[in-house]
Amino acid sequence: MSQQSETGLWRGALIPASVIAILSIALGAIIRGSNGLWGALLASATVILYFSVHLFISKISTNLDPMATMALAMFSYFAKVILMGALLLVVTKTTSPETVDRPTFAISALAITAAWLAGEIRAFLNLRVTLPLPQTKGSNPSTATDLKSGE
Repeated sequence: MSQQSETGLWRGALIPASVIAILSIALGAIIRGSNGLWGALLASATVILYFSVHLFISKISTNLDPMATMALAMFSYFAKVILMGALLLVVTKTTSPETVDRPTFAISALAITAAWLAGEIRAFLNLRVTLPLPQTKGSNPSTATDLKSGE
């Protein structure tokens, strides 16, 4: 994908995720008070940051060979899983439930994740990316067009 495609995917995913993040922050503050506000804020920052990293890795690996791209994708995936576990452990151990509301964090994170993924899928479907088909050994592109035209 091109740099423009990655930017389009990011923008297409960020807009709905940001709307849901703002709604979850407002609802968390109204329903659960300041601890709900902090839970929703932490969930918003976490989800948007982690999904943005995925698109950034995709953007920088555009010109790499497929094996390097796969290695980079797997490394970023495992790094994000480990960092997410560390973040949740730190938040659990260093904050009290009166400071960061756990259910608000969980519900907000799930809602923002769903909005991000829906926005990214919608943006991808609107990109109309054309991928070149690989040529098989012995195939000639001009022969394929001759066969289609009936010559």
